[in-house]
Amino acid sequence: MSDSHAPITLITGTRKGIGRHLAEHYVWRGHRVIGCSRQSAEFKLPNYEHVLSDVADETAVVALCSYVRKRYGGLDHLVNNAGIASMNHSLLTPLDTARRIVETNLIGTFLLSREAAKLMKGRKRGRIVNFSTVARPLKLDGEAIYASSKAAVESLTSIMARELASYGITVNAVGPTPVDTDLTRVVPKDKMRALLNRQAIRRYGTFDDVSNVVDFFLSERSDFITGQTVFLGGV
Repeated sequence: MSDSHAPITLITGTRKGIGRHLAEHYVWRGHRVIGCSRQSAEFKLPNYEHVLSDVADETAVVALCSYVRKRYGGLDHLVNNAGIASMNHSLLTPLDTARRIVETNLIGTFLLSREAAKLMKGRKRGRIVNFSTVARPLKLDGEAIYASSKAAVESLTSIMARELASYGITVNAVGPTPVDTDLTRVVPKDKMRALLNRQAIRRYGTFDDVSNVVDFFLSERSDFITGQTVFLGGV
């Protein structure tokens, strides 16, 4: 974090759900927040700017980070929230669906992290927070590709944490339990209840549960914590 300005925080997938909550949360905590998604946001906030960008498109990601550098002079935090999921049995998962999930969840996280780290390394400090899911440790039926993409994100988190440590950049991940969003509302209630019953704490997560962990990772006091994935709900 620069002493001369509010922290500059880039959050992906901010049009709705967890991403929108994080954008609002960090604006009210005094950050200058740049959000992005493939569609326009339906909200406005002070010190918040929304940019149209596809995280799986390398050209778009490079252009986004170049814009952040020119407009704000650098970057303090990146939160890789953008992601897509699909609940399909492996035998019923089309290749196109599998590719979209991997490209958004894994490739998108990689591209943003790579370009953001270039903005951070000159300052010798920075925070990158990625998103995994409890579907990975719980090995949920119907989420083979989704959980696998997030398992890859966890590996990416661990390895990039080592690669970027010498630049003062930490890389960590949070694995939320289901939160009441558009993504979870399409899942049959009996399946969702069975999932929640596999957690130690058998309830939906909240936006505040998620932002609490992100707060911890972004804290200046967390400069000795890197390469970690924190799962919510006690999986």
